Amino acid sequence: MSTPRERFLQVFRGEKPDRVPVTLFIHDHGHFLSQMYPDLDPWDWAARQAKVVELQKQLGCDVFVRLAHYVDQPGFMTRGELDTCQQTDCWQVKVEETRRDDTLIERATITTPDGTLTQERVTNPVGPGTYVTTCTKPAIESRRDLEMIVRYEPPFPVAWTEQIKARVQTIKALVGDDGITGLWTSGGPFNYASRLIKLETLYTLFLTDYEFYEQLMAYALRRIQEFARLVAGAGADVFCVGGNVPGGFLGRRTFDRYALPFEAACISAFQQDGTPAIYHNCGQIMSLVESYKALGVRIVEPFSPPPTLGDAQLDRAIDLVRGDYAIIGGVDQVNVLKNGSVDEVRRATEQTIRTGKRAEQRGRFILQSADFLEYGTPVENIEAFVSTARAHAAY
Repeated sequence: MSTPRERFLQVFRGEKPDRVPVTLFIHDHGHFLSQMYPDLDPWDWAARQAKVVELQKQLGCDVFVRLAHYVDQPGFMTRGELDTCQQTDCWQVKVEETRRDDTLIERATITTPDGTLTQERVTNPVGPGTYVTTCTKPAIESRRDLEMIVRYEPPFPVAWTEQIKARVQTIKALVGDDGITGLWTSGGPFNYASRLIKLETLYTLFLTDYEFYEQLMAYALRRIQEFARLVAGAGADVFCVGGNVPGGFLGRRTFDRYALPFEAACISAFQQDGTPAIYHNCGQIMSLVESYKALGVRIVEPFSPPPTLGDAQLDRAIDLVRGDYAIIGGVDQVNVLKNGSVDEVRRATEQTIRTGKRAEQRGRFILQSADFLEYGTPVENIEAFVSTARAHAAY
């Protein structure tokens, strides 16, 4: 019998394991984790990651822990924002913090020889032990802003590699053979750029000013490649790359022409040392299922079913993919796992895992909750999900 770790790695390599890996997407900050551990410090990242591992083991999962906040200090690296942690003679940073009730507002002013940049982000509580950070004023308003950033923003220090490696190895030791350790990255270039320029500008820029758009994507890709070099030796089993912003609503023709070349270069950067990457699109995905083959990515997730966010039809996706990449497919974490009955959870789980095991996928399937478990999800529903999946997981 394979270990959970072996099971995941076999799927990533395109081999058929003894059974489908069964896991849960548990966010390391708030949500279901805060429901289960209400006294856990929301800012103690090491303790929170350890609890993600512990909880998955207790529930009987093949553990998949996704490191984000614990390793991304300075956090701008994975948020895709400007560097406000380093200063040089040509990159002078001043950060002002103000509070409005429970909201933290951070306004950064960056002075360069060619002018000034401003960036603002807000952190709000959205539930018990759960905070969300949003960039409310992106730094780039014009091509001149981008040119200042390209010219003067400091590179990532190589010294950060050891910090990242130490933190990855700490959690990896907790996981052991019970699963794998993933590392959230700075996302694909389109996701990265979405935190630097207004979304309404980004979604039209490739039509209105392609030269500006190309420069923006080139900058984002360069920073992503820097990040990839930093984490290449950290020991993560898989890299998680956000790709939801250039989602299926763009349409295949637009995605293939304007986003795919840059996204594929990003995937290549993360997979250059042999570590597989997961491309994460938690929204509309069906129109891009075949396009994702050209990314060169090993795994795509989470194939969220309708009606909440996604439009995934798992059976059709499997027919289209035909084993060219592994699929992480999930049971609806809102309408089924949170709001459904135990019987509904069992039915949806059995149906999903039976679909995922079809011959066309050749074992390249992992079952999990479609996205991260939300606060208020009944524990008995999660137990029903795991037990039902385990009962039908064998090949």
